[in-house]
Amino acid sequence: MEKIRITKQFHFEAGHALYGYDGKCRNVHGHSYKLSVTVIGTPIADSSQVKLGMVIDFGDLKKIVNEEIVDIFDHATIFNKNSPHVQLANQLADSGHSIILADYQPTSENMVIDFVGKIQARLPKNIKLHSIKLQETDSSYAEWYADDN
Repeated sequence: MEKIRITKQFHFEAGHALYGYDGKCRNVHGHSYKLSVTVIGTPIADSSQVKLGMVIDFGDLKKIVNEEIVDIFDHATIFNKNSPHVQLANQLADSGHSIILADYQPTSENMVIDFVGKIQARLPKNIKLHSIKLQETDSSYAEWYADDN
């Protein structure tokens, strides 16, 4: 049977700051992120299965990505936990703000790497993550492809 890729797109709003960066992005700012998740697999051929013809139910993929990424990152501010931004993060968290202290500099590139691990851990064994694209702006994005890794 043929391999098929399916893609589901997601949106979330998040803020971040890049500690030590030499440009404007060192300041706390936000983005309207667009996340595209593409998986690859063989459509179900067993006619007794309710998901006949599907690689994975779009609803199942949506549940995974929402639980692991969108519900956590949406309207949160992301800081590198190994930076002085932790003090600001703690103040914001104490005031009721949603804060993520990441093990990495919160660039789109590093966020993609983080998202790959979270999604791969939840996919059924017969479904492989093919690619992820995270758009920070309409003209700037980071991509990850399984074939490159």
